[in-house]
Amino acid sequence: MNVDVLVIGGGNAALCAALMAREAGASVLMLEAAPREWRGGNSQHTRNLRCMHDGPQDVLIDSYPEEEFWQDLLKVTGGLTNEKLARITIRGSSTCRDWMRSHGVRFQPPISGTLHVARTNAFFMGGGKALVNAYYRSAEKLGVQIRYNAPVDSIELDNGRFVAAHIGKERIEARACVLAAGGFESNRDWLRQAWGQNEAGEWPADNFLIRGTRFNMGVLLKYLLDAGADSIGDPKQAHMVAIDARAPLYDGGICTRVDGVSLGVMVNRNAERFYDEGEDFWPKRYAIWGRLVAQQPGQVGYCILDSKAIGRFMPPVFPGLKAGSLPELAAGLGLDEQTLMRTIGQFNAACRDGTFDHAILDDCRTEGLIPPKTHWARPIDTAPFYAYTLKPGITFTYLGLKIDEHSAVHFGGKPSANLYVAGEMMAGNVLGKGYTAGVGMSIGTAFGRIAGVQAAKAAKAASTGGKATQQGVELAAV
Repeated sequence: MNVDVLVIGGGNAALCAALMAREAGASVLMLEAAPREWRGGNSQHTRNLRCMHDGPQDVLIDSYPEEEFWQDLLKVTGGLTNEKLARITIRGSSTCRDWMRSHGVRFQPPISGTLHVARTNAFFMGGGKALVNAYYRSAEKLGVQIRYNAPVDSIELDNGRFVAAHIGKERIEARACVLAAGGFESNRDWLRQAWGQNEAGEWPADNFLIRGTRFNMGVLLKYLLDAGADSIGDPKQAHMVAIDARAPLYDGGICTRVDGVSLGVMVNRNAERFYDEGEDFWPKRYAIWGRLVAQQPGQVGYCILDSKAIGRFMPPVFPGLKAGSLPELAAGLGLDEQTLMRTIGQFNAACRDGTFDHAILDDCRTEGLIPPKTHWARPIDTAPFYAYTLKPGITFTYLGLKIDEHSAVHFGGKPSANLYVAGEMMAGNVLGKGYTAGVGMSIGTAFGRIAGVQAAKAAKAASTGGKATQQGVELAAV
């Protein structure tokens, strides 16, 4: 089979690329490793898209200008981001929603008072599953060919040019290709290699849960890196969240998250606190807790709350452990009672009176405590008490392929003429570390659309014997 554009992957970035390439007149074949019922990669578990906007727009209130988005990204990444590519992502997020609607995606206002994102994030009606289903319906209607159960295990390259993809012994040629096959978060051996052993002799990755798809094994990422493609990012960096320890190994998604951390205290297996629970708003800081828990003994943490916190955060899908006293709670968690009582006692004594308001960075804080709790610090003193046992939940990895503004894969610093990448496989260009809610979808949407346009241009040039031009494509695409 010979097509204009081959898209390898089946999530948001792949679908955006396929739709844009098809709209540009190219014939398109998508190869999704998963069966139809599990299609969509990690995108099926998403809920929203972080959007720049200069004023109130449909489901978004107030404004979220480019510079504020950039500063938020700069803060969570600690400066480990490519500003040029980050700003392409940001600007793309401001203009994509009408295009998304044209392909059947619908939006709804966020739930008020729970996530502090009514101003920054546009929520999908029906969540990520509805989004990918809408895109698949639109792709089929436009004539995009889609194959499921089609895991690509290798590709042919000719001096940096894409030639063909292989599924076992089957060979599929195309004039251009977009890689959007995800990171390596489901590859336990690779995670184990990346994280290694800690000082206690533990292999932290053995205790990771996978929030998303089991099909993101990083096969093509590894193949491209071994073939000399330029890389970006640290294999230990990822979007990691502290999730309910009772979550399934795969595909627990967002419902396994516990959003009460900023309203209580977090302790490790030794019943000791280890980080500031009130550092910033939850959507900006929730994704640091997976890594923090991964660095604790046994890769486990315990979120401890009292009755004052109940009703102020989104209820988790699994009920927490409930106890009439802190000693009873310690026994239920298997923690040393004396140590936990000392930890909570020191925390309570350090809390300073203030005006509690979870909607702002309030003045309820601790004093003289290490680590501090800088906001929303109130004594844990009102029975009944609650606790959630948490483990690291890895969403996607940040090691990826280095790109330019045209989303081209690079070999030895030179862009490929017909091989592009989008989504998790290149997110590390923007996310060197850290995360803020909805930005993964912003990256996948912006660069999926760019990659689709570029691939269609490259395919057209190949069919006519010409050379693709790339100036200004990122503006046309997003």
